Amino acid sequence: MTKLFDRKPHRVTLFAGHYGSGKTTAAVNYALWLKAQGHDTAIADLDIVNPYFRTRDSLDALSAAGVRLIASPFAGSNVDAPALPGEAYAVVEDTSLHAVIDVGGDDRGALALGRYVPAIKDEGDYDFLCVINRFRPLTQDADSTIEVLREIETACKLPFTGICACSNLGDLTSAEDIIASQAYTQEVAEKMGLPIVMTCVPAHLIDKLEGMENIFPIRHRTKFI
Repeated sequence: MTKLFDRKPHRVTLFAGHYGSGKTTAAVNYALWLKAQGHDTAIADLDIVNPYFRTRDSLDALSAAGVRLIASPFAGSNVDAPALPGEAYAVVEDTSLHAVIDVGGDDRGALALGRYVPAIKDEGDYDFLCVINRFRPLTQDADSTIEVLREIETACKLPFTGICACSNLGDLTSAEDIIASQAYTQEVAEKMGLPIVMTCVPAHLIDKLEGMENIFPIRHRTKFI
């Protein structure tokens, strides 16, 4: 029997991974899921390195659901300016919020998280999920994936607590792609000593994945536009 994701959420949940891993897709869908569970939810886009594929692309869907979006004023533009809005501190200061943080890709992007790490650690109610995707050129095997993830951990000075499996080919993803990625995900998990918290699956494929656990239904960015 297929088992859907059903995890008690931490107050702060962070998603980080290499460029194109699917971390923004995972973060947006998770924020929408939190809101659907009845939580007052905000999502903060801390990716100050890549202004082109951003959380703001899903602004309409987030707004319609009542999820607060905190992002750089330059997000979604062609201005590559490393700026974070002052309201981003709300994710650590307002403990009434369930906060989702979309951390920048690779170690450079993760540096932006550093200023929030002390407060996140002090509160101690967080999940830091590494988003992995074996279909990306630089993370096609476990060892190269782990190398990227360790660089992110070092840059932001926060250890990962779990894995978000997001091996996908966007709208072309098939059930076979997800099934074939399970061994890769398991190897990364074992070598890093981390649990597989969720496996992101396009909602229309769930019925084809009998026996999988912790399936997290998602829509890709193009489905929000």
